Amino acid sequence: MTVQWLADKAWLGGENLAENVLLSVEGGVIRQVEANSAHPAAKRINGVTLPGVVNAHSHAFHRRLRGRTHQQGGDFWVWREMMYETAAELTPDSYRALATDVYREMLEAGFTAVGEFHYLHHQPGGVPYDDPNEMGHALIEAATEAGIRINLLDAGYLRGGVGGTELSPVQLRFSDGSVEAWLERVSGLVDRYEGEPSVRIGIAPHSVRALTPEDLRKVAELRDSSLRCHIHVSEQLAENSDTFEATGMTPVQLLGDCGLLGEWTTAVHATHLTEEDIAALGESGTGVCYCATTERELADGLGPSGALRNAGVPLSIGTDSHAVIDPFEEARGIELHNRLATGRRGELSASELMAAATSGGSNALGFSPNEIAVGAPADFTVVSTGSRRTQDVAAEGRLQQLLYTATNADVSAVFVAGKQVV
Repeated sequence: MTVQWLADKAWLGGENLAENVLLSVEGGVIRQVEANSAHPAAKRINGVTLPGVVNAHSHAFHRRLRGRTHQQGGDFWVWREMMYETAAELTPDSYRALATDVYREMLEAGFTAVGEFHYLHHQPGGVPYDDPNEMGHALIEAATEAGIRINLLDAGYLRGGVGGTELSPVQLRFSDGSVEAWLERVSGLVDRYEGEPSVRIGIAPHSVRALTPEDLRKVAELRDSSLRCHIHVSEQLAENSDTFEATGMTPVQLLGDCGLLGEWTTAVHATHLTEEDIAALGESGTGVCYCATTERELADGLGPSGALRNAGVPLSIGTDSHAVIDPFEEARGIELHNRLATGRRGELSASELMAAATSGGSNALGFSPNEIAVGAPADFTVVSTGSRRTQDVAAEGRLQQLLYTATNADVSAVFVAGKQVV
């Protein structure tokens, strides 16, 4: 059955918005796109219709920490200890309930897909559940219940730090004991969800802190599979110094040495990079996922987004710890952080930022590219132009007005696979 919608305005690419865009949808896929249409029978979509925005990096359970850690002061490492306390408390049932709530909040904010970087695998003490993927199933069930697409990026976490530091007691929940056992468990997830249109499984070596170079090389053997690979990279200066002391390389150089750079890989954060790191990411086609609200929340620093763009690095966005769940804040944060770091404005255009929030994220997660084009998934994020923040967009129709003024509160409707879910 074909359903036709007529969008007041829609982003079809470029810096301006198209008007009166006819969208014909069948089987959850866009079959026709026609601007300046006057189709009288189509259902009207008021406001601005965007391709579905994508959250390429999430830790669902971190949302329990929102607004609760600021008086502790310190840095990322102090915050991490509070995060570990939260991780120790969760069960499959409580995690499913929490994640369902988080994913519903994402949908209401406009996100149509999420990359869940999942490392809370086992019972306290590291004992597997009867089904060793029970916690992963809970997250996928939560996404299905909420109505959001998910790539469960199953994380390997086998050591406590660069140089072979032993795991702490709470980190035992994260570990499978060996890279072979971890990859075998992930293969069970791949088999279980094969053919599910809204579910993907990915591979996520947590960081160069959490796996040895030998383990990373074994992960690289999967590079020709359908799995996407995500990894935290250079979020903190301490990671860089520890890695250099142990290996004589930066984390990016170590990943290149282990065969983990490439189009299948997304480096999350990539905050503290050398010029050589940036060039290596660009030459290899490795993506970078920025999580601007978390990076400022944790005092991580300001990543070199302009330099990465200039090097040809594909960008995406994530909400990471969910200090804020707002795709517009994340997207413009890429450019605004770059302004603070460089003292220059406008190095990344509005269309580049919106592409990072849409097709950049869907590509990073292995879904069909989110764009308003024939053959693309009918995933839409609709933004009202009726608020004081966005009223000028209705009159002038420029993308930058929307990107730099809208918030999650302006999202008025969300469609996933042609079905209105918000």
